[in-house]
Amino acid sequence: MSSPANPALEDFQNKLGYQFKNNDLLSRALTHSSYGDGRNTARDNERLEFLGDRVLGLLAAQFLFNADQRFNEGDMAPRLNALVRKEACARAARRAGIGEFLLLSKSEAKSGGRDKEKILGDACEAVLGALYVDGGLEAAKAFFVTFWGDELSEEGKSIHDPKSQVQEWAQGQGHALPIYTLLERSGPDHAPEFLIEIKAGGLITQGKARNKQAAEREAARKLLEMRKKT
Repeated sequence: MSSPANPALEDFQNKLGYQFKNNDLLSRALTHSSYGDGRNTARDNERLEFLGDRVLGLLAAQFLFNADQRFNEGDMAPRLNALVRKEACARAARRAGIGEFLLLSKSEAKSGGRDKEKILGDACEAVLGALYVDGGLEAAKAFFVTFWGDELSEEGKSIHDPKSQVQEWAQGQGHALPIYTLLERSGPDHAPEFLIEIKAGGLITQGKARNKQAAEREAARKLLEMRKKT
């Protein structure tokens, strides 16, 4: 059963583009544990945050699974971690304007709680959880696609960028960042060719192209192919 209409909640729902059937869910999602000096923990957002964290994991995994059929588990894992980490949740919360609507204790609000990364990230997951309970996975997915938009765009770019893929793989395996070295520049000035060497994760290979950036991408692409064979 919903609480009486709250103008602030109405404003937030208009921003989300979704009207809750149960406003209590949204109110709880926006209630930090400090509110009321922490005396009424049954009404804070921690349970919804727990659920929203799992919903976010599913939505991020689904996005990556559908993004490129060539991805294996090793390709998807570091990207999944990037999409679900607290910093990404906090950025999504800022895009959604969640901080403005949070219910915090006076002391937490005075200390800048409306822009604290953990509080924002937790609240963002709680809103996802509330959307899932109220409107199912599609309601949560619409929020994810809208407010993780920049994160998804960056992941979409990196999906087809072999240099990004090599870097993510190397970091995910605890290796140093890839090293690109210009070995040779050949050909006339109007049509030069560049030979670039890449070293990453104990693997070494080379790529050649008409400019340095393309040669680096070619070297990275070859290293990815080499990695799949080892």
